[in-house]
Amino acid sequence: METVTDDDHREFLQRDRGVHPPAFTPDYKTSVLRSPRRALLSLQNSLSEVTGPTFGHSEIGELDNDLIRNYAHDGQPIGERCIVHGRVRDENGRGIPQTLVEFWQANAGGRYRHRNDHYLAPIDPNFGGCGRTLTDAQGNYVFRTIKPGPYPWRNFLNSWRPAHIHFSVFGSGFAQRLITQMYFEGDPLIWRDPMVLGIPDRAAAERLIAPLDMNAAIPLDMLAYRFDITLRGRQSTVFENKLQGN
Repeated sequence: METVTDDDHREFLQRDRGVHPPAFTPDYKTSVLRSPRRALLSLQNSLSEVTGPTFGHSEIGELDNDLIRNYAHDGQPIGERCIVHGRVRDENGRGIPQTLVEFWQANAGGRYRHRNDHYLAPIDPNFGGCGRTLTDAQGNYVFRTIKPGPYPWRNFLNSWRPAHIHFSVFGSGFAQRLITQMYFEGDPLIWRDPMVLGIPDRAAAERLIAPLDMNAAIPLDMLAYRFDITLRGRQSTVFENKLQGN
């Protein structure tokens, strides 16, 4: 998420492709149909792409970063309560302030609140599974949620996705939106997942696994996990919508 300025002309910079999985990964069967058949084209950025949108606290609701409460109607959602926190930072470790971070996930049974999700696990009437927040002046973010469950998917005969949370991070324009997934430390399904195994750099894949953070846990209430997001450089987070380089 870096721009270069030449008088009034701004362009987004191409970044390192080394750690990202190829768009065509046969073991991840969906990529067979979704991967491009022809070489990618480099297009000129439009003015709207490099100048907007901008996000401020006025757009963030009081409960947007509390998935335990923001959809509850007549009780508490079912499942393991937890805190997810971290820092959005650049390649030099500097925090990125006022960055919009969105997150969405399945419920504790492994089911999304989506009309196309037909998994047999029940919908939780008190859990919506999505939220958002802005990073603070040091680039930190935090939200409360229910730990998502794993779920089966039609990749191979008995394929299961590990528990995960999707993240979207916005820069100064739509062309800088980055999307990734966070996994939970200790989940045995992580290294059986074709999406994870499609990442050629093992160290890059490991950076998607959030370690347990007992220092941020609340005694007798909830555990905590830390997930830092690095926007570029050798320690960059893998972003699934920028396979050609973030």
